[in-house]
Amino acid sequence: MANWKMQLTIKESLELARQFSKKIKPLKSEVVICPDYCALPFVGPVLKSSKLSLGAQDSAAFFKGAYTGEVSPVNLKTLGVKYVIIGHSERREHLHENSAIINNKIKVALENRLIPVLCVGEKLSERNAGRTKDYLKMELSHALKGVKINSNNDLVVAYEPVWAISTNKNAKPIMPEEAKEIQKFIREQAYKILKKQVRVIYGGSADSRNAQFFLNQDYIDGLLVGGASIKISEFPKMIK
Repeated sequence: MANWKMQLTIKESLELARQFSKKIKPLKSEVVICPDYCALPFVGPVLKSSKLSLGAQDSAAFFKGAYTGEVSPVNLKTLGVKYVIIGHSERREHLHENSAIINNKIKVALENRLIPVLCVGEKLSERNAGRTKDYLKMELSHALKGVKINSNNDLVVAYEPVWAISTNKNAKPIMPEEAKEIQKFIREQAYKILKKQVRVIYGGSADSRNAQFFLNQDYIDGLLVGGASIKISEFPKMIK
């Protein structure tokens, strides 16, 4: 899953989507491209003619109404969006999203037949204090409270340790073996809440040099890619 964040202009997004649709030929894996809101109507038609899926970087906690600046999941679905990233650490930190908001967004996305990709992850302070699993358990229980899904494919959890995200200073990816252990823990906790075995993907400084090491680990079902996903020299290599 490529998260382009707010890094590209509409023109750059369209050009990158065109290049990806030509270069990326997924076989068994699914590849999802998540441009920013403004680029969605332009990128969507390009991906429709390829085997790439369209995703959004966020979705409102409401269907419609007087919510200035929000984007309805109804409109996202109309544009061909299949997946929506919810609770990304950058939104939690910079836009002060809390678990109650994230929980509502997940429920409304599901009602509109979008697949939420719930992001969870600890900061360096929790990691250093040995509280990683306790923190993740708390995040999952709050974000998924009262959430009901019909199948294993209705929801995805993305583990993105905040300290490992490439936009953070001195960030470096977690060791694949440690990621495997935590991903297994997340899968188990999600199952206790949802009663379904959902997919768990990893995000945090993943690139073409380490992608294979992560994907070879048990319990890691895919990657959520940030900085490397806007590089034509990187992302196609990761898919291969």
